[in-house]
Amino acid sequence: MAKYIGLMSGTSMDGVDAVLCDITQTSFTTLAAHSTPYSAELLAALNALCCEGPDELNSLAIADRLVAETFATVTLELLEQNNLCPSDIVAIGSHGQTVRHHPNADVLSAHFAKSSVRGFTCQIGDPNTIAVRTGIDVIGDFRRKDIALGGQGAPLVPAFHNAVFASDDRHRALVNIGGIANISLLAPKQDGVPPKGFDTGPGNRLMDEWISLHLNESFDKNGAWAASGSTHSGLLKQLLLDDYFKLSAPKSTGREYFNIDWLSNTLADIFPSFAGLDGEEFSNNLAPQDVQATLLALTGETIAQDIKRHLPHENKNGELSDVIVCGGGAFNQALMTYLSSALNDYKVVDSHILGIHPQHVEGAAFAWFAHAYMNDIKGNVPAVTGASRPAVLGALFKKA
Repeated sequence: MAKYIGLMSGTSMDGVDAVLCDITQTSFTTLAAHSTPYSAELLAALNALCCEGPDELNSLAIADRLVAETFATVTLELLEQNNLCPSDIVAIGSHGQTVRHHPNADVLSAHFAKSSVRGFTCQIGDPNTIAVRTGIDVIGDFRRKDIALGGQGAPLVPAFHNAVFASDDRHRALVNIGGIANISLLAPKQDGVPPKGFDTGPGNRLMDEWISLHLNESFDKNGAWAASGSTHSGLLKQLLLDDYFKLSAPKSTGREYFNIDWLSNTLADIFPSFAGLDGEEFSNNLAPQDVQATLLALTGETIAQDIKRHLPHENKNGELSDVIVCGGGAFNQALMTYLSSALNDYKVVDSHILGIHPQHVEGAAFAWFAHAYMNDIKGNVPAVTGASRPAVLGALFKKA
């Protein structure tokens, strides 16, 4: 057995997941998992770092260490829960915490001319600190090699999805609904076709921000608040006109683009009575829960449109193709109902069907990326990210 641990915290920043996996060249099994939230102080700092503001460099450097300490703590707790020692683990694969993602160099700088700005992605959580505190070698910094090769640095998970979840004879889509949603399109293994994939657009993040503003809740449990409202067709149509949804892959996005200001601007454009984000009833014919219902529809519709555009709905034997949902969105019953209805020509299920909990798929991915690094396996898919060539991703941070 070769045990690896994958560490992941996504765009939603709703906690750090540590997933213990047994991985060989021919097998992949998730054995256990453990999660922990960030402290309130650190979470506030991380949210602030996702936007331009004062004291950025000091805050970033401090958060880099504190994120790493959180990652190390959840790792050690996972080991203790499973009666394991650091020496039982080959390596940790740590994604880190993304605080900025601008692969297209779509930022301005007070110090650089526009022609000098380069695309970048920024994940923090110092791998050296994780390695020292856990006593385990760490593989980190997975995305920047792809950026250096001209790629988006995201999404990376299609390589993992294809290696572990592709079927011998069935078409499959893996849909990860975190803060941002992304899809991996997997052809049957017998076809010998590389996977496709891209970020479809908003996942849970806009819904989380909207319910936080109005109900002071961190997320919409089961999509109940969205289900209490009605989708506003005019607002949904306007949101769907955004240029991002018209782009061809390779493409990736993040909270830098799809955020509450993006939503607020659209609301102000089409509802003259919109009084700003502090207004509870800002339109005669639109209540906050209607906006939530519309945001859920936006997530569901953008995913469904891309699935129908790129995934055959039947396999050669006439069976429906699989649409397998993972991430936090798999627990939003209203969203799953929406997807099942919009994709009624497909078999829509969550990742339990593959033997893995929906919340553990991304953490498991970075355990696999650590395995890939240790075994010289290429971790990116140029057709997905736009990189000039495949490459082994990550860097090794030794425990000693």
